[in-house]
Amino acid sequence: MEYAAGGSAGDSDGDITGDKNSRIVGVDTKNLIAQRLLQLSHEGKVAYGGFVKTAKDFGVSTKTVHRIWAEASHQIQLGVPVSIQDRVKGFKRKDRIQLDSNKVRALSFLERSTIRKLAAKLELSKSAVGRKVKAGELRPHTNAVKPQLTAANKLARMKWGLIHVQPQVHNGMLKYHTMHNVVHIDEKWFFMTKTTDRYYLLPDEDEPYRSCKSKRFITKVMFMCAVCRPYFGEDGDVIFDGKIGIFPFTTKEPAQRKSKNRAKGTLETKPIQSVNKEVMRDCLIQKIIPTIKAKWPDNISKDIFIQQDNARPHIMHNDAEFQAIANTDGFTFHIICQPPNSPDCNVLDLGFFRAIQSIQDDKLARGVDDLLSNVQSSFEELSAQTLNKVFLTLQTCLTEILKVEGGNGYKTPHINKDRLSRMGILPHTLEVEEHVVKAAVAYLQQSENDAGTAYDISHICRAVGL
Repeated sequence: MEYAAGGSAGDSDGDITGDKNSRIVGVDTKNLIAQRLLQLSHEGKVAYGGFVKTAKDFGVSTKTVHRIWAEASHQIQLGVPVSIQDRVKGFKRKDRIQLDSNKVRALSFLERSTIRKLAAKLELSKSAVGRKVKAGELRPHTNAVKPQLTAANKLARMKWGLIHVQPQVHNGMLKYHTMHNVVHIDEKWFFMTKTTDRYYLLPDEDEPYRSCKSKRFITKVMFMCAVCRPYFGEDGDVIFDGKIGIFPFTTKEPAQRKSKNRAKGTLETKPIQSVNKEVMRDCLIQKIIPTIKAKWPDNISKDIFIQQDNARPHIMHNDAEFQAIANTDGFTFHIICQPPNSPDCNVLDLGFFRAIQSIQDDKLARGVDDLLSNVQSSFEELSAQTLNKVFLTLQTCLTEILKVEGGNGYKTPHINKDRLSRMGILPHTLEVEEHVVKAAVAYLQQSENDAGTAYDISHICRAVGL
């Protein structure tokens, strides 16, 4: 018996003969056999002994040679060039299930949140739907809830994006400000461990056992982080890494009773669970501002803007205690608030906090002191280049905000920053098209809602002639 194309699905470059000397015969070999037989033929007939000799020379069965000659003779009779091809091109299922795209679109997103649900609604098997996903006919997507924006929020976001644009047009483009004198501050909870985690184990390894008294009350500490745009020299050397500091909201308290871990009266680190305005003010005035003064390089403007979100515990720009130190030691500090419901306007929420946590998750913590050490070391391990890339991502987001009229229903753009950095052509600041700025300004001028007027965009209006 003889099997074409190796006798298996997907093998399209040979066949197997059925005798004891059977082997895979490729397409090139088949055509060489056909050419040999044509040389040995006369008036459509192969000379006596030609089949046996050809089979011996090429190491195939005579049955294979006869089959190839039969196909070559048929092509000669048709008047076409002799070209032997494989008979089997691969396994193709004739009754392959076709995906009904209209039926999929008719389902709500909740009805297709898992393969099991989608398979039930489409009346298919789970494996069939899984094959559609693997083939690219269905695309898996992880969806995150975004802050709900009001009309006033959208206008404020557009103006916020415009005030970061330099009012000079060059070749139809406007550049963003370098943002070197803007310090982004924000707070975040860091947990001792995660309730669920994923590990990759060897087949003979035991699954790790983790336990705690309550999954609802895992030890956590809130940190206040402060960063600004890193500053690089002309040769790429880091002059200022932009990492002001990360400060925990903790306190030292003496132990009320003895235990196996420590004696009574031993000072313990306790997280502050209620972070109010007084705690925020103390952190800003006693920790963040002194650290800025100590680390700030001389060649960067000392007129510094501290950007924060609109959380209630944050102090206002006219806070009396803040104003008392706002103009000291040659520094001038200003507090500015980013638009409401806009975490995508702060580099910490945009990506830097996630970078810190990805490193902190790899470190084991057995107590609050270990957690503080892990977060601090994770903050220090991040490079200035990583922080600089997040600032460039912020500028791409500001452009998208202008394009979608202040909304947040956009995908975070990717500009291949790693590749550009390796090539040495990573831009220092990004540009935005003039027509995008003009359209945003015209939309704001036509809007009847006058919300978000705290941000002055008159310089941009003059730059684009509106």
